[in-house]
Amino acid sequence: MYHPGFFKRLLVALYDGFLLIAVLIVSSAVLMAIFTAIAPDSLFIDPDKFEQKKIATLTAMGKTMGSIIVTANCMILSFFYYAWFWIHGGQTVGMRAWNLYLVKEDGKFIDWKIAAIRYASAIVSWVCLGMGFAWVLLTARRSAWHDTWSNSQIVYVPKDRQPKR
Repeated sequence: MYHPGFFKRLLVALYDGFLLIAVLIVSSAVLMAIFTAIAPDSLFIDPDKFEQKKIATLTAMGKTMGSIIVTANCMILSFFYYAWFWIHGGQTVGMRAWNLYLVKEDGKFIDWKIAAIRYASAIVSWVCLGMGFAWVLLTARRSAWHDTWSNSQIVYVPKDRQPKR
């Protein structure tokens, strides 16, 4: 069984990243429009600037609330993007381009629990300046931290041996 190396996994991450960023930009814009429409005026009108201009500007609380909404949106949508594809077919869009699958140690697709562990572990890998991803370069099995911690692996499956859809 072939385990893809660092650079192939990086290409998959970039491929998925471009698609995910587009979705996140649109969904964040929609959420911020909704937030702006239903939020109380106290989040927008800064009393110190109200006399100068009658233009609503975000207060510190409004900026904090907006940041929390956008961050939560990005985290939740990212999780569901990856988890859904991993669980339903073992491949994200980027993984399909290179015939890669995410499977458990027994070769079956992962479940929601393993997807959550893998996603949280991947965040830790990024927070540690990408060391969890670079770990692929140091292990014989080409495992990143999130592979190890979630007991899952990314494998290459030739086209003639791929499962039927």
